[in-house]
Amino acid sequence: MNANSELSFPAPAHWIDGKAVPFSGPVIEVVNPATEAVIATVPAGTAEDVDRAVAAATAAFPAWAATDPAERAAVVRRIAAGLQARSEEIAATISADMGAPISFARMGQAGLPVMAAEATVSVVADFPWTEEIANSLVVREPIGVVGAITPWNFPLQQVITKVVPALLAGNTVVLKPSEVAPLAARILAEVTAEAGVPAGVFNVVHGTGPVVGEAIAGHPGIDMVSFTGSTRAGKRVSELASATVKKVALELGGKSANIILRDADLKAAVTRGLSSAWINSGQVCGAYTRMLVPAELHDEVVELLREEAASYTVGDPTEESTLLGPLASETQRARVASYIERGVADGATVVVGGPGRPEGLETGAYVRPTVFADVDPDSVIAREEIFGPVLVVIPYSDDDHAVQIANSTDYGLNGAVFGETGHAMAIAKRMRAGQIDVNGPQMNLLAPFGGYKQSGNGREMGRFGLEEFLETKAIQR
Repeated sequence: MNANSELSFPAPAHWIDGKAVPFSGPVIEVVNPATEAVIATVPAGTAEDVDRAVAAATAAFPAWAATDPAERAAVVRRIAAGLQARSEEIAATISADMGAPISFARMGQAGLPVMAAEATVSVVADFPWTEEIANSLVVREPIGVVGAITPWNFPLQQVITKVVPALLAGNTVVLKPSEVAPLAARILAEVTAEAGVPAGVFNVVHGTGPVVGEAIAGHPGIDMVSFTGSTRAGKRVSELASATVKKVALELGGKSANIILRDADLKAAVTRGLSSAWINSGQVCGAYTRMLVPAELHDEVVELLREEAASYTVGDPTEESTLLGPLASETQRARVASYIERGVADGATVVVGGPGRPEGLETGAYVRPTVFADVDPDSVIAREEIFGPVLVVIPYSDDDHAVQIANSTDYGLNGAVFGETGHAMAIAKRMRAGQIDVNGPQMNLLAPFGGYKQSGNGREMGRFGLEEFLETKAIQR
């Protein structure tokens, strides 16, 4: 039986003041990108819906802000437990509305949010809510009502990395999930209620970015906006938020460089590098999308990539053996396909993949996972974020050249280095990005994550993520 064959979804509704709010106006269709079938609808929310959610969040704020941090932490632990209990449903839901293969959906789309919530809550007990500095008492207090706007590529994880620290800090939240993959937000809302989150503390308003997202960003009753999405949309959020001088945290695009040094284990570097570039069908802001290799090792690396790519099965995301599913929407498929065609037109060498659909997959938002070799670092496919399973291989002459290429884009979200540890660490320190992986380490959910340059500002995860949602007050005496 297919993993999502028995799924059913509730009638369209926002979640405001602790309950589902029936909606009778226009709706947005949620499309399964593998089958092109409409599987659900959500409200096409309005600015008035945002007003109602903000009013509920404002009314709930004083009591929640006054709640002891230990009690807020206990509530979040219950949220994590509730998500764990519904993990199979969450995985199947996200597989259905954005196309993640079910095996990855269980681990990355349903499992990772639970781990992230547990990691963040672990910092509360030792967090310096107050401290003495000379004759001042420094107090960290909740900001107020937080507007959270999240993307479709990790439709629960990206929500959790905003909502959990915001709640732990004592804020109330108005969330706009992506209209492309909105269904996990309802599950989270139900879990928060069961976990004891008071009415009004967590609210969900569905809708589009130009309507609901912009209403949140510019709303005078919202004290902070935390946004994850494209750099273009992030600029618009900042513009609207500036009218009320509210705090804005942005996690935006990326074009991460993976520098493979001459003293690297090539097989390990290529295996890990391709996995990062193609995971979640390449729809990852921090994917290692540029593989920088010594010029004399370029052809050897290309052959290793060709061999490695052969193991990646593309197909039905409900099948356990599928590693790469469709892209999240037909819009995204067309966008990625245009970049693949541009790479060919600009003279890059196709190693695997290329234009067109995978064989036998004429229905659905599928593209051919692609590797380009001998890519000009100044070309479009080497500089712009594609957000699909497209890896570019760029040769370099020496360390300085590699670092120069790595730092040459508008982005600076993350990157990677493979090589002898001391050598790799020295290169990592020269890279202008917010997080650098050296030799394929384990994910650290307590480490700060966020970008330099046009990859955004602010940090998520652990103590750093909690601090984003707090004001700092000094009381002199």
